[in-house]
Amino acid sequence: VCIHRVRSCSSIRFIKSKYVCVFDKSALKFSHQQRLFRTSAVSCGQIVQFKLSDIGEGITEVTVKEWYIKEGDSVSQFDSICEVQSDKASVTITSRYDGIIRKLHYNLDEIAYVGKPLVDIEIDASKGVAPEEDVVETPPMSHEEHTHQEIKGHKTLATPAVRRLAMENNIKLSEVVGTGKDNRILKEDILNYLAKQTGAILPPSPKAEIIPPLPKSETVPAAPKDKTRKIPVPVSRPIAFSGKDKTEPITGFHKAMVKTMSAALKIPHFGYCDEIDLTQLVQLREELKPLAQIRGVKLSFMPFFIKAASLGLLQYPILNASLDESCQNVTYKASHNIGVAMDTEQGLIVPNVKNVQVCSVFEIASELNRLQSLGSAGQLGTNDLTGGTFTLSNIGTIGGTYAKPVILPPEVAIGALGKIQVLPRFNGKGEVFKAQIMNVSWSADHRIIDGATMARFSNLWKSYLENPASMLLDLK
Repeated sequence: VCIHRVRSCSSIRFIKSKYVCVFDKSALKFSHQQRLFRTSAVSCGQIVQFKLSDIGEGITEVTVKEWYIKEGDSVSQFDSICEVQSDKASVTITSRYDGIIRKLHYNLDEIAYVGKPLVDIEIDASKGVAPEEDVVETPPMSHEEHTHQEIKGHKTLATPAVRRLAMENNIKLSEVVGTGKDNRILKEDILNYLAKQTGAILPPSPKAEIIPPLPKSETVPAAPKDKTRKIPVPVSRPIAFSGKDKTEPITGFHKAMVKTMSAALKIPHFGYCDEIDLTQLVQLREELKPLAQIRGVKLSFMPFFIKAASLGLLQYPILNASLDESCQNVTYKASHNIGVAMDTEQGLIVPNVKNVQVCSVFEIASELNRLQSLGSAGQLGTNDLTGGTFTLSNIGTIGGTYAKPVILPPEVAIGALGKIQVLPRFNGKGEVFKAQIMNVSWSADHRIIDGATMARFSNLWKSYLENPASMLLDLK
């Protein structure tokens, strides 16, 4: 008998074609058969409990929204296992092992806890397992890199996607300076590190190629518009009358709303309302929409509202500030990270456009397109949903004129935009004309913002929108 590999198992199996022969090890000593068998060693797989790693931001529990695998499936490192949703963001969990899924510890919509088993994976025992105490998702590393990280004296924090990007480019994470929370290494940190090594200059964010406007003779013809007014059709859902009360836990973004709104109750709100004549802005947007479409971007009114707000915040920085819990210090934020409230199937979410003060209207529109696409798919990350300094809520897309927006702590101001209506108004000569009117409702933290400041900011913001050409004087 020719045996290539013997494991410490109670028996050895020889497999040939459809026949399976099982021999006890003791019987091998007295066997005199000279037949040669093709052998296939059966590995004694080791079951490893893959625990839910710390995903940052103080998150301790998440809701399992979707499983990408089932029991019996084979997985490799970095394969997606499931999608979970916290009260701040949706996160895709990836595998750190090669093996076979043996058990799913949670059903859909159940609560999973950080540090607790998520799935059981059967792996090849000969490959070994990373230490259990390392709860940060880490792909296998060389001994040299492991030693280097130990010398550093701290654990490197990064998501599996970032680690994979580093591995593909042969970058040691211990040599990269993380700019995220708790020195977490972000994708941008890897790209910046690559740029320094190669001498390449990377832009802060991907930008679409700028295409010059076509001559008037070659202007792309606009698509014919359907003049018939579209009537919103309510989504028909089957209504089931069970006759029983139903109780369910508050999870995901709804849980975040409970926390945020409870904290907002401590803020004394000051309200201010006004109406804006958007007639010129409506005309300007119609002229720019074809150019934006050529660049692959949908241009709405929101980028103009956001940019005008940023220009106003430069003049009134107190509205882009935060107040500490003891109400002793005010922090003026350097970046204008303007949040946009979105209504999604998961609930109310408020992603924000980062560094609006250095972005063009087109760049803001491009970023809004990205955020809206991810928001609709429920795939917004923590970075998109945190760090906001000022918020606009475009409730008018659903309906209504005036609102009473609630401030999102630790911010100190928020604006709610009503729907745009065609209404009669008088010009300077007393003549009636058709105007595009939008109402705006502001709320401010009255502990540090007085009514006069809010009114002056609103007037400046209003002037930019009613005379959009005036924004050119202050654009940078």
